[in-house]
Amino acid sequence: MEKIEHLRSGHRGAFVILRDGEKLAEQTYTVAGSRVIIDHTDVDDRLRGTGAGKKLVQAAVEWARAENVKLMPLCPFAKSVFDKTPEYSDVLAK
Repeated sequence: MEKIEHLRSGHRGAFVILRDGEKLAEQTYTVAGSRVIIDHTDVDDRLRGTGAGKKLVQAAVEWARAENVKLMPLCPFAKSVFDKTPEYSDVLAK
C-alpha cells in the first residue's frame, strides 16, 4: 500500500494516498475549534477493495489521538467505519 500523507492548510486538511505523484485516495476535514469534521472520502477505482478508505480513517484517528482532538465523521463512509470500529470511540466527538 502506498504511504498516507497528511496535508494541512489553515483550518482545512486531508489525508491522501499518492502513487507516482497522482492522488488515488483522499479524506478531507475541517477544523472547528477542538473538533475536526471529516467531510469527504474519495477512493479511486484502482484502490477499491484494498481497504484504502479504512486506512485513511485510521490515519485520521491516529492523528486525532496525537493532537488530542475529537473527530466528527459527517462523511457517510467515515461514519460507517466509526460505527463498525468501537476502538475508535475515544476520538469520537460526543
